[in-house]
Amino acid sequence: MPEKAPTLRIGRHLLLVFGITLMVVMGVSSIMPILPDLARTFDMPMSSVGMVFMAFTLPGVVLTPLGGILADRIGRKKVLIPSLLLFAAGGVACAFAPSLPVLLACRFVQGIGAAPLGVLYTTIIGDLYDGNQRMQAMGFNAGVLSLGTAIYPAVGGLLGELGWRVPFLLPLLALPLCFAIARTTFPEPRSSQGMGEYFRSTWGIISSPRAITLFLLTLFTFLILYGPMVTFFPVLADQQFHATPSQIGFVFSIASAGTVLTAVRLGTLARLIRPVRLLLASHGLYALAMVTMPFVPSLWWALAPVFIFGLAQGLNIPNTATLLTDLAPMEGRAAIMAVNGTVLRLAQTIGPVLAGIAFATGGLSGVYTFGAFMAASMAALILARGLR
Repeated sequence: MPEKAPTLRIGRHLLLVFGITLMVVMGVSSIMPILPDLARTFDMPMSSVGMVFMAFTLPGVVLTPLGGILADRIGRKKVLIPSLLLFAAGGVACAFAPSLPVLLACRFVQGIGAAPLGVLYTTIIGDLYDGNQRMQAMGFNAGVLSLGTAIYPAVGGLLGELGWRVPFLLPLLALPLCFAIARTTFPEPRSSQGMGEYFRSTWGIISSPRAITLFLLTLFTFLILYGPMVTFFPVLADQQFHATPSQIGFVFSIASAGTVLTAVRLGTLARLIRPVRLLLASHGLYALAMVTMPFVPSLWWALAPVFIFGLAQGLNIPNTATLLTDLAPMEGRAAIMAVNGTVLRLAQTIGPVLAGIAFATGGLSGVYTFGAFMAASMAALILARGLR
């Protein structure tokens, strides 16, 4: 019998991390159901609706590493609070955008604020916990992320029935979170390293074969999420089944049930099954979801592949994040997670583009064939690199 791991206590710090996580997922999930409405309002072709996401994710490709370095050098809170404030300001400004260029500019500003957030919630979990408790915390946080992914499309869809501008008011929720974080003390890195030594030690970790493999897994994972799922599932539901924004949000939210089911038990699963086997299982589930999605006969039949996709997310994302945080000490952890965050943002940015190309050349079947290819590539990468 495996030794029982200490039970993770969910206290104030972890609850605030959950709040940061919910802000990260809000920027995309809450507006996903209104993508078809935005396309009609601003006369965009459906193959180009990903621009609304690209404007948000593009700043992170450049600024996420800077956010990670600053978090390591000046502290987590000094980066976190200004980022949340900018995220809120840019997001609410989108609600008042009079044209597509202004909307995209506001999304870009919001993306600047969001860039460090995805780095910081995983980094702070790494600071607070170690061993199996770290895996448990990552799993719980993935469950919260999934609940946000479930709640925000449903809420965004309902608010979208009142008009496309209304879901963009949700980032106001970042303001009370800022107040709570300002009143809380977090573990902070204390290092006597000079900048040169800091960059050398960080580069040694980033360039290791294990880290590169994990970064590539992140890339492929989020190419699937932001291409076939986030961008083109609403298109599939709209074009094939004439679904309303609220229906799109509800069906997509079912993915979160699958993620919560696996993510919150990840600590237990990791003691029974090697992480590499859990990762391989997740990629098989991704492939199954992708190959079945374009053939569902009705919107409600889409619940099955969407749920399977959620199971894959729960096995994959917290597992990969835990393996990455294990690579570095606190003094360099934010930089490592920042590189992963940059890869993630890159995938968020190019995923809709690549899926749009697949849609333009092969329709919805082409989009989900692309997703299945990404899933197979992840499994092949793990087997080729011998990840342990």
